[in-house]
Amino acid sequence: MKRPGRLSITPGTAIALIALFFALGGSAFAVGERVQGLAAAQPRCAQGAVRGAATVTGNPAQGIVNMPDQFTSTPALFARRFNCTGKAVQVRRTGIGVYEIRFVGNAAPSAVASGVGEFSATSEAIGAGVFRIRVQNVGRADEADGPFMVTLV
Repeated sequence: MKRPGRLSITPGTAIALIALFFALGGSAFAVGERVQGLAAAQPRCAQGAVRGAATVTGNPAQGIVNMPDQFTSTPALFARRFNCTGKAVQVRRTGIGVYEIRFVGNAAPSAVASGVGEFSATSEAIGAGVFRIRVQNVGRADEADGPFMVTLV
């Protein structure tokens, strides 16, 4: 039976430990600079930033088909929502599988839409911060009511 002795460090282990020390030290230095305010913060509604996002699911008790045809910001219609201006996110249903979503006070020029689950979605800008979303069943050409997500950039 071998008796435990002193731990011997090989040259390869020593180099690996030194590299680990410098790697962790560099990360800590970078975080420290950000905490001290040396790194420039990005404005909330800056060009290239995510300016808004919403996941529209419809009221769970009534379904997305029963969404009103007037703009509303009822929280039950959204799984989540964000507007960089801090103002409301509003949605309305204008037809089968056709919705309009408005980010109040947000002049984002473009949006990316995607369906949730078995649905796909496309977006079209119809005004400053207002987009028409068309939802379809995957694999079918006709529009259908279903949940969707929108991200403004």
